[in-house]
Amino acid sequence: MKPLLLLANTPPQFYRGGRYLAELRGARLPDRYRPEDWVASPVPRFGESSAGLTVLPDGRTLVDALAADPEAWLGPAHVAEYGADPALLVKLLDAGERLPVHCHPDRRFARAHLASGYGKTEAWIVIAAGSEACVHLGFREDLEPDRLAGWVAGQETSALLAATNRLPVAPGDGVLVPAGIPHAIGEGVFIVELQEPTDYSVLLEWQGFRVDPEAGHLGLGWELALACVDRSGWSAERLKRLRAVRKNQLRPGAWRLFPEDADAFFRAERIRPQPVAELDASYSVLVAIQGSGRLDLEHGGEMAVRRGDTALIPHAAGRGRLTGAVMAYRCLPPLPAQQASGSPYAQ
Repeated sequence: MKPLLLLANTPPQFYRGGRYLAELRGARLPDRYRPEDWVASPVPRFGESSAGLTVLPDGRTLVDALAADPEAWLGPAHVAEYGADPALLVKLLDAGERLPVHCHPDRRFARAHLASGYGKTEAWIVIAAGSEACVHLGFREDLEPDRLAGWVAGQETSALLAATNRLPVAPGDGVLVPAGIPHAIGEGVFIVELQEPTDYSVLLEWQGFRVDPEAGHLGLGWELALACVDRSGWSAERLKRLRAVRKNQLRPGAWRLFPEDADAFFRAERIRPQPVAELDASYSVLVAIQGSGRLDLEHGGEMAVRRGDTALIPHAAGRGRLTGAVMAYRCLPPLPAQQASGSPYAQ
């Protein structure tokens, strides 16, 4: 099985953006409300049947391809744990304006109220950001439920935003965002986003955005939906544990991007050949950010890789070697042996 170059997949969104995304891809986007590229998506947008699903060059959806030959795509160990599910969704997200404060349910809440084995823990790799770029992550102090509910009902967005931690970000940063933690990506931040494969979001803010407020509670009603919000205070020390360790080299040419707590949900590596970067056999998504090079695979032949390419690599392609003056991010599913306590298959 050979790696596949994926075409852009940009379902419409309620916020503006896309300038960085168009530059990276070398193509014009249809309009400014398509700021996300769902690079390798096994799920549609919430409430829809197909929008957002990745379609492969042969016309099949990624879901159908995985179902037809799961072990070749995902590997026997992964299939034993997850079946034909990659347990991963990768996006490119280009925030042309600050996103609203929102959060995502965790697996426990999703099993109880959304009939889903997955919540939506996610993580960000910053590709581009202006000098004043930031994200908002977690409340600075513990927040009472009635106070949060009042801010949401009254759309007291200034109070809501002021209650969060403002974190400056720069290209190369990696940030883990646990399910439940309120967050917002700031204007001018372009990221690779790894996440659990769902589209569950609870909006705490919608004023000024092209979104129906009723879409913000996932059909659960506000009282129940707000129960998934992490209202605890996130100190600087707690937040530090969510950030990447820049010098955490795994092997020549490859660096870990997220803390170990992410491994039960997904993994990511920064790849820069020195002069070679060795890749183990795995289902993965390779996002080339700079330069150009060549990917040689044990059983999958070779392919040229250049800035803006997004390649889907099946497990059966075997071990790989990336060479050349290229820098890429490699997005991988969770390790089967490192499940979180909230595993989608836990009883």
